[in-house]
Amino acid sequence: MIVLAAHGTRDPAGPVVIEALADGVRSALPGETVCVAYADVRSPSVADVLSRHPGERVVVVPAFLSAGYHVRTDIPRQIVASGHPRTVLADAFGPAPELIAVLIERLVANGYRHGDGVILAAAGSSDHRALIDVHDVAYALGVRLGAPVRVGYAATARPSVPDAVAALRATRPDARVAVASWLLAPGLFQRRLDDAGADVAANPLGAHPRVVDLIVRRYQAAVGALAAA
Repeated sequence: MIVLAAHGTRDPAGPVVIEALADGVRSALPGETVCVAYADVRSPSVADVLSRHPGERVVVVPAFLSAGYHVRTDIPRQIVASGHPRTVLADAFGPAPELIAVLIERLVANGYRHGDGVILAAAGSSDHRALIDVHDVAYALGVRLGAPVRVGYAATARPSVPDAVAALRATRPDARVAVASWLLAPGLFQRRLDDAGADVAANPLGAHPRVVDLIVRRYQAAVGALAAA
């Protein structure tokens, strides 16, 4: 059984994306039970879902782009609280190469042109390891685009996305500014990105087939590690 554990948002469009990802995993792994849970904001929680399936082997796949507080602390705490004896936590998504390709696809679809200044907009985190992941993504995206990519955050960390947009405009007043969304689904953070004053604001990664493929790989890697233990 797979539990796809997302952050949660009050925006009704967010759960639509997570359910679409779960449907994609069901199609890729026929016969495997796939449930959705949320680490925060929405229900059911990870603990709720695990408590409903006490006898099954479960792989919890965190649908998070970086391994911050929810992945390192909150979700493991919920797993322990559930008392479920056969649960393994897979790796978060991280700066996987296939997600860089999705970033570029979303940028181009929303009007990015070669030569635009680019800012990678991420959710932000109090965990410096998660921020390192964001900078790794910005570097990889810059390599693919052939130009440096700055970073901005929707919350918690600095600079904010609007500040990053303003700083880029100050250094390149004649260039357009494009914001790449290092977010999985719509919600408050995406709205902040959309309102940051850039010329181009890309959509979140969403239920892209490459994201589905990555979830499947994270699940398979966790099962392999469990078998080898």
